[in-house]
Amino acid sequence: MLRERALGESLWEAVLPPELRELPPELGKVDAVLDDDRFLAPFRSRLTASIGRPTIPIETYLRLMYLKHRYGLGYETLCREVSDSFTWRRFCRIALDGRVPDPTTLMKLTKRLGPGLLEELNAEVLSLAVERKVLRSRRLRVDTTVVESDTRYPTDSGLCAHAVSRLTRLARRVKAVGLAPRTHLRDRRRSVGKRVRRISATLARGGRTRAAVDRLTAEIADRARATIAEARRLARNAGRTTASGGRGAGLVAQLQRELTAAEQVLEQTERRLAGERTIPDRRVSLVDPDARPIRRGNPREPTEFGYKARVADTAEGFVIVDIPERGNPADETVLEGAIVKAKQAGMQLRSVYADRGFGKGAADEALVRQRIRDPVIPRQQQPAAVEQTRAWKRRYRYRNGIEGRISQLKRKGLARTRLRGLAGARTWTSGIAFTHNLQLMAALT
Repeated sequence: MLRERALGESLWEAVLPPELRELPPELGKVDAVLDDDRFLAPFRSRLTASIGRPTIPIETYLRLMYLKHRYGLGYETLCREVSDSFTWRRFCRIALDGRVPDPTTLMKLTKRLGPGLLEELNAEVLSLAVERKVLRSRRLRVDTTVVESDTRYPTDSGLCAHAVSRLTRLARRVKAVGLAPRTHLRDRRRSVGKRVRRISATLARGGRTRAAVDRLTAEIADRARATIAEARRLARNAGRTTASGGRGAGLVAQLQRELTAAEQVLEQTERRLAGERTIPDRRVSLVDPDARPIRRGNPREPTEFGYKARVADTAEGFVIVDIPERGNPADETVLEGAIVKAKQAGMQLRSVYADRGFGKGAADEALVRQRIRDPVIPRQQQPAAVEQTRAWKRRYRYRNGIEGRISQLKRKGLARTRLRGLAGARTWTSGIAFTHNLQLMAALT
């Protein structure tokens, strides 16, 4: 059941002197912005139950999420810091004798609400900025960047070893609750770990290492195959006991999911050992199924693993950040989405700036559909004559500012998502954008 507002001050706060009850300037301005009723509307359309246990106050939840992304805190650290800080308690509308929400409550509510809610909240911030005439720019800069997933660097040997470790640990948990006690699963983690370390030593020596690495990878894959077969048998036997939803049904379902991921990793390892060096839609993580390898052309780091994010910003510094789809979509196909979101927020766009990656037919068609009269985008294949003029080059230099904006957002947490899956990455990036725009509203108001 939805609960929008907190209960108010306690008696202890009512007797405090005024100077102790004032918030710092930034928090005070953000607090005033979040007091607008428009920020509660997206919650009303999602939390529609009229009975049941009430949620934490939504105004408290909004302010907690702002502090989390503003200072880069984990859920547990956030709750601990709010509990210890009188100022943060007042900002979050939590009374001195009130209880700070549990970290798991915040996690579950964030996952339940999903990325769509944060995108709506960010649109409301931009609309409010347009209404208050803080956002007046008619120029929009657009670019893309990679948001890395929270995983280790993927190798075939490492993924197979990780699969063996995860399946072995999960099988022990299944057997610990009394399921399939007679089904044996051998612990091969030590054997696999020795071969992983041997691969590292082989690579460190240099020279002709591919044949030796492939041989050791094949040995790890053989052990992973045997572990998967035994885990599959364990899951089948344990599933007979939990077929009617008995104890341990959740562990068996988790084991089935882990088996599916491990089999996918084993299959692509076998294809690679057979000589297929390029595998489309390659899985790079057992825990993040939607992360993909993305080639960016950076000599220092040519391939990154995660999600391709679209970033658009204005001259004032307001941003629109989202992940259009999984994988590595072409730049020119994601341009229109940024323009549409800017217009939905109330911006009157006249100029759009982007780099040469957007200078193709799909982007041109999007600009025509959105009636952008002044695109400043160099052509990808046949540069136009106007691009050689001094006036055009001077205008195009304005686009370079988006690189600094992306760097700023990455320092605020955009560099790596701490939430798994495509929905988690979208939630993370939308939270970064929402917090950045709120902070900017406080600075410009």
